[in-house]
Amino acid sequence: MVALLSGIGVPPDLMGSAPREQDWSALAAEVRVVDGETLRLGDRTVRLAGVEAPERGENCADAAGRWFDCGAAAAEALSRLVNGRSVVCLVAGRDRFGRGLGLCSAGGAELNAGLVTAGWALAGADDADLLAKEAEARRAARGLWAGGFGRPEDWRQRN
Repeated sequence: MVALLSGIGVPPDLMGSAPREQDWSALAAEVRVVDGETLRLGDRTVRLAGVEAPERGENCADAAGRWFDCGAAAAEALSRLVNGRSVVCLVAGRDRFGRGLGLCSAGGAELNAGLVTAGWALAGADDADLLAKEAEARRAARGLWAGGFGRPEDWRQRN
């Protein structure tokens, strides 16, 4: 009875004492790009925190006015950033779909910022550093900003 009352033998995540942040990682062979903002790390799914990439099937125009699937292009850009390397994520919280929200890197290259810098994802409204990277990508007409692009929330309202 004393052990029960003192907490001995109680799992550490009982009563909300689980760590707020967790390190998730996967070896290169276990990493899969799901879409432009989501990775599978073995049996775990992580969404890149603070970024929003277009969904597969969303059309964008390139600089010449030709239409292409910018969601697929964003996923390809994330795949190039991962580049067959192991991935490490600092996960803090979950999104509405239960995916871990993480700040991730592959081979030391930060994936969240890399996507925004390359112009293949938008920055979250509360991250000044990512917003500056997005503004630079727009000025340089990189990725989504090379031609016509509609914001993801506009795309979702059409479907």
